[in-house]
Amino acid sequence: MKVLVVMGSKSDSHIAENVTSVLDEFGVEYDVEVASAHRNPKKVEELAKKDYDVFIAIAGLSAALPGVIAAHTVKPVIGVPVSAKLGGLDALLSIAQLPPGVPVATVGIDNGKNAAILAVEILALKDEGLRKKLEEYRERMRG
Repeated sequence: MKVLVVMGSKSDSHIAENVTSVLDEFGVEYDVEVASAHRNPKKVEELAKKDYDVFIAIAGLSAALPGVIAAHTVKPVIGVPVSAKLGGLDALLSIAQLPPGVPVATVGIDNGKNAAILAVEILALKDEGLRKKLEEYRERMRG
């Protein structure tokens, strides 16, 4: 099982690093790409059609990237809004307010860590080992 982390811009790499550090902690395979929904729409479409189990899309400003990926796949897409302008509220609303029928899970502004944990939870539905790692992770949080 594999996750694709897509940044709309290289400037979002600090958030992607938060995502990948969590995926590394859980032993989840992933790839990282930079592809803007506006500057590279064909590349985004091609990436969305690849054989990944979950997509994490990191985007600020108009934050179209998660929705564009969701338009080209029926697999789970998790959007991470970036605090590029307006404190990230513009990006948060752009991701959370997608039209009916093309949902994107949305985490908090700049919260790549939660996006990664949500991706692990999705993958854990079919992977008992990941489920156990999540249970241990939550237990460490309580202690």
